[in-house]
Amino acid sequence: MKPKKLIPPVWFFALLLLSIALGIYLPVLKFWSYPFSLLGVVPIALGAVLNLWADSLFKKNRTTVKPHLKPSTLLTSGAFRVSRNPMYLGMVLILFGAAACVGSITAFLSPVLFFLISELDFIPWEESVMEDVFGQPYLDYKKRVRRWI
Repeated sequence: MKPKKLIPPVWFFALLLLSIALGIYLPVLKFWSYPFSLLGVVPIALGAVLNLWADSLFKKNRTTVKPHLKPSTLLTSGAFRVSRNPMYLGMVLILFGAAACVGSITAFLSPVLFFLISELDFIPWEESVMEDVFGQPYLDYKKRVRRWI
């Protein structure tokens, strides 16, 4: 069991708000505006679909989506065929899209921060849990499927 700390969705929402606030109140190097800023809707939509798809697979297979709980099923189909972490990928896409909508370089700090926090903290810990719980099948899965895409 992982020690209690902020879970990924809390980081995601906090960084989403930070991205919007930075874009509005500290718009350093504003590189585009409406209607081009609407291009950010594409990664937002892709990220939302990816998160909903992965979440539905967790529910369908009756395993936990909560990173601090022990998983009961190794998911390797659907979104998990192309990414070992489709939900983190979806969150990064949403943050990237929101930053694109804001159109300021400062807003892009949030997707970069979330990526780094996921890459350096959340994912390594979760992968060690998966290795402990599922052993060789998970190690084989890691060889076949990349961490992000």
